[in-house]
Amino acid sequence: MVKSMTGFGRERTVTEGREIIVEIRSVNHRYYEFSARTPRAYGYLDDKLKSFMNSSISRGKVEVSVNIYNQEGTDAQIELNKAVAKGYIDALRGACDELNLSDDLALSNIMRLPDIFTVVKKTEDEEVIWDLVKSVAQPALEKFVEMRTAEGRKLYEDISSRLDLIEETVKKIEAHQPSVAQSYSERLYDKIKESLKDIDMSKIDEQRILTEVAIFADKVAIDEETVRLHSHIAQFRDMIRSDEPVGRKLDFLVQEVNREVNTIGSKANDLTITKMVVDLKAEIEKIREQIQNIE
Repeated sequence: MVKSMTGFGRERTVTEGREIIVEIRSVNHRYYEFSARTPRAYGYLDDKLKSFMNSSISRGKVEVSVNIYNQEGTDAQIELNKAVAKGYIDALRGACDELNLSDDLALSNIMRLPDIFTVVKKTEDEEVIWDLVKSVAQPALEKFVEMRTAEGRKLYEDISSRLDLIEETVKKIEAHQPSVAQSYSERLYDKIKESLKDIDMSKIDEQRILTEVAIFADKVAIDEETVRLHSHIAQFRDMIRSDEPVGRKLDFLVQEVNREVNTIGSKANDLTITKMVVDLKAEIEKIREQIQNIE
């Protein structure tokens, strides 16, 4: 069944000293357009996320937001500046000898001296980080696709009901069509009678009138259009049942349906059919609006 291009999915996980939040949202777009918001230090995730999402999304404007919060101290390590510490110790002990002081240096004394320790941010393995992010992105993507599928089901039901109305109306047009030529024939006879009141009707060339009616009937014939409409409607039903992305195909097909209906309207020369054509165009327009949401 078709999927909507509108969706949202979110997942949050705390793993290996990190809180990772992934949000996916999308709106309608003619093609697959991807953008990502990731922390500056994790910009390398953008391309990986784009490929990962594209495996399940073929169309729509997709925005992915990734936040990574490291628990305090897990992204840093403390290093002792041994050379600085040794310099302090040598200088202090030298002062003890020169000033004849007792050497009572302890670790607690050294720790308080400036520049003894350096905080160094750990170098993170990009593949390890990607595996962690992907493990969160996967359930977020599943929720996102689930929402798209649910929205697609609603679109399917709405479009199906409108296709039923269109098909029913086309059948009514087909049933009414034979009476159009008959009505024209009657109007033609009435007009001749009105124009030639004093002439014996038996002297009128009957064959000429029949020929005129036949020409008119051929001119307003819509059999080809209605046959193609039935074919297009059948194709439409098959497509919206498909699990494949069919949004662009449906967009083309609805144009073909509209073209056939316009042709019927221009050829009909009948008020009843014209009214039904207006109803058809209203339903087609509603379908056109709906398929703009289909992947």
